[in-house]
Amino acid sequence: MSVFSLRRGSVRDLSTPRSGDRFGSYYDPEGFGRFSERIAHTMGTARFLVIQTVVVVTWILWNSIGPEGLRFDPWQFIALNLVFSTQAAYAAPLILLAETRQADRDRAEAAEDRRRGAEVKADLDYLARELASLRMRVVDSDDLARVEAKLDRLLAMKEPADAREDGASA
Repeated sequence: MSVFSLRRGSVRDLSTPRSGDRFGSYYDPEGFGRFSERIAHTMGTARFLVIQTVVVVTWILWNSIGPEGLRFDPWQFIALNLVFSTQAAYAAPLILLAETRQADRDRAEAAEDRRRGAEVKADLDYLARELASLRMRVVDSDDLARVEAKLDRLLAMKEPADAREDGASA
């Protein structure tokens, strides 16, 4: 069997690249973004700050006045500095990623608000034009005269009825 007789995309066909990632790993940007938002949300809470403060105070006290043989960071707190540096190195980009995602959501929401505002304005303009055309039709036509005549007749019919009711109640 020749290489040319194999189907394109098959395992033995080297004329086309394999599909998928080279190392077989998959990176989900949306999942990583959600993860970064959770980290940023957690690090921005008072609970996190209190827990971190308790850990740091305990660390300093243990390595300052703790038993000599059990101190794990005795000289100028180099390990504590390393922990803080590592935390800052990871926290800053994660927080920036979370802020970027929030800015993208805000931008999309603002665009939707502008679109809705334009729709509402267009609807109001349409209704204002329709109302103006109805007013012009009523003023320019004989309808206004008919409506006034009908109102006059109704008022004339109502006045004798009111007079009778006043006389009956007295």
